[in-house]
Amino acid sequence: MNDNPARLELRQRQVGPWPMNTYTLVCPITRTSVLIDPGADPDMLELMLDDSHPAAILLTHTHFDHIGALDEMRTRLNVPLMCHSGPHVDGLHLDADRHLDTGDFVLVGDFALQVHHAPGHTQDQICFLLVDDHRAIVGDTIFEGGPGKTWAPEDFDTTCQTLRQVILPWQDETICYPGHGPSFRLGDQRENIKAFLAKEHGDFFGDATWGM
Repeated sequence: MNDNPARLELRQRQVGPWPMNTYTLVCPITRTSVLIDPGADPDMLELMLDDSHPAAILLTHTHFDHIGALDEMRTRLNVPLMCHSGPHVDGLHLDADRHLDTGDFVLVGDFALQVHHAPGHTQDQICFLLVDDHRAIVGDTIFEGGPGKTWAPEDFDTTCQTLRQVILPWQDETICYPGHGPSFRLGDQRENIKAFLAKEHGDFFGDATWGM
């Protein structure tokens, strides 16, 4: 979708008490930008959009640490909200402007993001794979040390399906930018993920690590 060798500028800040990674993507050609997961600190979020033209707010999922400043940023930016249709966390109702699902694309100036539904941690979790790039915004789907936390055995099983069907097909060179902690190269964790999925975990749910 993009013939220009340039790539989207990725800006990252940690916000909130946990802390949580908020991201901004900026097109280097048009200066169009999107804000991903406005968790807290609206003034910081607005600074992340400096020297750009905000076009949308995107959500990876609707846990409070990822949307704590959503209402304020919608007021400040007056741009469309894009997220999965849900169901959202704790029955939350969001008046979104566009619902996103697997196969959808979000334009950011002259570039694009490909949407992947990645349920398990929440039912409305999605990832954004940068097109013609090697980077992905993965929310709480996967971290360097393990998958996202689950609250029921069924959710853990869904997480394992997501790892098999959504994450592992990505290229080794994919750099994953999670909702918490450092980014990591998928290929560096591929064998750990495969070994994790090959084990029998019974009725497990909760915080998981690749070595368990």
